[in-house]
Amino acid sequence: MTPGGAGVAQRHDQSTGGPAGLLGIGYEPGRAPGARAAVVDGPYGRNDGMYGPDDTAYGPVTAAGDDGTGHGIPDLGAELASHTAEEVLADYLHHQSADFLRSLRLHRESGSDAEGAGEAARQLRRAARRISATLHTFRPLTEEDWADQLRSELGWLSGTLAREQACAARRERLMTALQRLTGRGPERSDRSDRTGRGERNKRSDRPTASATAAAASSPSSPSGSSSPSSSDPDPDGALSAGAARAGALLDRQLTLARTRAHSAALQALGSARFHAVADSVAVLASEAPLARTTAELPAGEALAPLAEQAHRQLAEAVAALPLSRAGYPYNAAALAADQRQDAPWHQVRMLVRLSRYAREVIAPETSDLRLAEAGRALEWHRDAAEAAAAAAAAARTPRIAPATAYALGVLHADQRHEVEAARFAFGRVWLPRTPDRKG
Repeated sequence: MTPGGAGVAQRHDQSTGGPAGLLGIGYEPGRAPGARAAVVDGPYGRNDGMYGPDDTAYGPVTAAGDDGTGHGIPDLGAELASHTAEEVLADYLHHQSADFLRSLRLHRESGSDAEGAGEAARQLRRAARRISATLHTFRPLTEEDWADQLRSELGWLSGTLAREQACAARRERLMTALQRLTGRGPERSDRSDRTGRGERNKRSDRPTASATAAAASSPSSPSGSSSPSSSDPDPDGALSAGAARAGALLDRQLTLARTRAHSAALQALGSARFHAVADSVAVLASEAPLARTTAELPAGEALAPLAEQAHRQLAEAVAALPLSRAGYPYNAAALAADQRQDAPWHQVRMLVRLSRYAREVIAPETSDLRLAEAGRALEWHRDAAEAAAAAAAAARTPRIAPATAYALGVLHADQRHEVEAARFAFGRVWLPRTPDRKG
């Protein structure tokens, strides 16, 4: 048994007593690895390879099992009639395990090539997500103890590798939003500087607050007249004044978080626990931990009901969302930063992945375009919610200037508006298109 690996690499006919994998938000640092999300995903993984080149190559869409939303498990027909559940499931797991091991080799060979190492890590996580989701959805057809333990360890690995990329993506997102809010994008920098100098010159020609007050009290001033004062609130000026410091604060915090995440990833990849995970995936690449009964069951009878169950869970979770309100633009429902409000949407995002990956197993030649679009909208939702949380956390930094806090507050509100827009987009994709609802 490998230290730190909880014996993950042992054969599937050896009992491990591993925890059952449950749907959740992901592995939490500093806590013992237990049950975690079925779709292994780090808490911050933006643009993490979910929609790679093979993910966007959509085939024809079929609608068998439709639940009224235009989604459903495709009609397999004679596609799987000549195959057993063991053949289909084992073939898919072998393919994903081979991708995992290939990505691991590319990561080791990348050396000092940061871009190559990042791409290899994304491919590694992509394969880990699919292995984990398959072992979850089709759990009754596997050796459950071995599969549960492997799924838990893949969740730890995926979450650890996701954090560095997430910090970099969040920093880029927030810096871009600050530039957009202040009108200082790269293509407008020269014009903005000239405008700023012009505004400063104009302000220098205006009377100061004391001069205006003196003029108002002068006998020569008309009775009841009022003069504009430079002390009036200037939201744009306050935002511009605090944006630079807000950007510097966010850059410092997120760069530090990225550095720590990079160190944690390197430490994880060199640990005995990771080597145990790699050994387990190597075993999976040649011998899938499936129950003995799968060799006798027709693929259509054994796999389709479990995939349909995953889709029903997704449909039930979506039905609990406030889509009626989210379907109205500018509804302001998402402006309040509340984790309890965001959690159901994050849960639906993971269920969307489970349903997509289940379809890949039983019908690799068919895909649901709208289901993939719904997943992208929920990825957008997750990214915006976490960026808003980062801006709010920065605003709680002690002893920051009022202008900096104001800029961070505007940035937080902007990202919560993005959350609202993502919910609206998800509703437009998910809800069925009727004559009264076009587009």
